[in-house]
Amino acid sequence: MAEPDHVEHLEGDPVEPAPEDDGRRYPSTIGGAFYLLVLAVVAAGLVLVSFDEWRLGIRLMGGSLIFAALVRLVLRTRDAGMLAVRHKVLDAVVLIVLGGALIVLAGSIPDQPGGF
Repeated sequence: MAEPDHVEHLEGDPVEPAPEDDGRRYPSTIGGAFYLLVLAVVAAGLVLVSFDEWRLGIRLMGGSLIFAALVRLVLRTRDAGMLAVRHKVLDAVVLIVLGGALIVLAGSIPDQPGGF
């Protein structure tokens, strides 16, 4: 009698390892490409922060998170790549709240005299 496809293997059962594809070095979805773009913009924001342009750098990071939220809302879940963590709306809300908080905080913190 053949085993149904939906049966999970228990510990100790021999399971064939998945074949590894060593040749692929690019995102498998359009969402993966957008994820890398957002990551690059955040890295650029961190560079600006390190050069004492912290407000601009933080705003850039916040804007990239809001952009990621918009991309997550537009793309289907299977195309969203690493932008998809939970449900579409929850992912977008979390990204918008975090990005918005960064932008608001960067604008509301007063300049400190005699700072670094």
